[in-house]
Amino acid sequence: MSTELEQSTVLYEKIDDIAIITLNRPDKLNSFNEKMHQALDLTLNMVDADENVRCLLLSGAGRGFCAGQDLGDRNVNAGGEKTDLGKTVGTYYNPLIKRLHHSKVPTVCAVNGVAAGAGANIALACDIVIAASNAKFVEVFSNIGLLPDSGGTYHLPRHIGLARALGLSLLATPLAAKKAKKWGLIWEVCDPTDLMDEAMKLAKNLASKPPLGLVLNRTAIRASLNNTLDEQLELERVSMQQAGFTDDYTEAVSAFMEKRTPTFTGQ
Repeated sequence: MSTELEQSTVLYEKIDDIAIITLNRPDKLNSFNEKMHQALDLTLNMVDADENVRCLLLSGAGRGFCAGQDLGDRNVNAGGEKTDLGKTVGTYYNPLIKRLHHSKVPTVCAVNGVAAGAGANIALACDIVIAASNAKFVEVFSNIGLLPDSGGTYHLPRHIGLARALGLSLLATPLAAKKAKKWGLIWEVCDPTDLMDEAMKLAKNLASKPPLGLVLNRTAIRASLNNTLDEQLELERVSMQQAGFTDDYTEAVSAFMEKRTPTFTGQ
């Protein structure tokens, strides 16, 4: 099944049980305006409503992933009315990051070029990030008197530590994909011509696994950053209990013992 939102700033395609969303303003490096925010929201609604989707793959059209906010969409002029950036963040970016963070299916982001500003942080909100070797991550905010939004101040120190997070945030220095991997910011780097093939391999891998188990995995790993050891051990106990009662766990064990490929239902 393949569906394209006609003349949209966001493209949607479904291949088997993988939902593929492509940001589609290549002439603007896929920077966000209100139309694209709204289109992405509608597309994510489609993904949420489809019980057969097992993985979400996010990428960008053209030579870049996303340059963040389209500053031309704000129409800020000297001496003119001030722009309420808090409203923009609260209306569009915060809900998007929460949707990715709490997605019912695992998320993969294929960064095919520059990921700047909110674009970088949207990528980092996904579970697994794979980038082309020519890709760069740039926290450009300090250059225009701002601070990282879209979860940047949350994810950066958790991924790479306080010193590196401060350096990227304050200096706005571009971080090459290979160095981003070395620092632990992203999962993998590959040749640009192989990016989508490799991203699809990751998505297919995730889509083949028991869905509830992946949700419990993601929840537990993230919770560990704020939990005590006792709290985390209890979370593991409760989660293992929940997972053990699923049909998918029974099917996985049966298939292993019978040396066959399991069929998971998400139950």
